[in-house]
Amino acid sequence: MDFTKKLRKAEAHLTRNDVRLAQVIKSSKPCAIKPHTDHYGELVSNIVGQQLSTKAAYAIWQRVLDLFNGKMPTPAQLIKVDGQKLRDVGLSWNKVAYVKDIAEHILDGRLDMDHIAAMPNEQLIEQLTAVKGIGEWSAHMFMLFGLGRLDILPVGDLGIRKAIQNLYGLKTLPDPAQIITIAAKNKWHPYESVASWYLWQSLDNNPVKQTRHSA
Repeated sequence: MDFTKKLRKAEAHLTRNDVRLAQVIKSSKPCAIKPHTDHYGELVSNIVGQQLSTKAAYAIWQRVLDLFNGKMPTPAQLIKVDGQKLRDVGLSWNKVAYVKDIAEHILDGRLDMDHIAAMPNEQLIEQLTAVKGIGEWSAHMFMLFGLGRLDILPVGDLGIRKAIQNLYGLKTLPDPAQIITIAAKNKWHPYESVASWYLWQSLDNNPVKQTRHSA
């Protein structure tokens, strides 16, 4: 089954099992999650773009690429490049350390890029969050948008929490345990990612793309 058909199957499943989410699905465009294969590039660029607007992140990322003749630097190149050069194009010293750390993890095999697409969720989260600058939220975003895994529930995402509060009439923002309970009650599994995508759609400012540059 191709990925688009999987998304349509997920929408049908969620519509059958969650009355509130069904209303969002009906009033929104089809889920547009699109996995890709540039996993290394996304991980490094996401680190560079953390805590920045999309526009600022793009500008700084282009300046990073310019240091390497417009091409994506290899892990070895990232390790060798003078940190001051990265600092001069807009990275904070923390981010300089982060991009070098992910390069080291890849080169020594602690982050297994050869098998990243097939690695079980928990193992992958463990490997990703061992890298400086990649927390659980960033790992979830990568697994959802980069790998296209359909069973990711980013319980720490503020947009998800706000959407659930609004959609399910909660008095306060739900904590991770409450989100997991709501997901189980409404039978989101194994399509938590698609449920999350529609929760983002339900927000007025629709921050699906914006939130990807958060910490």
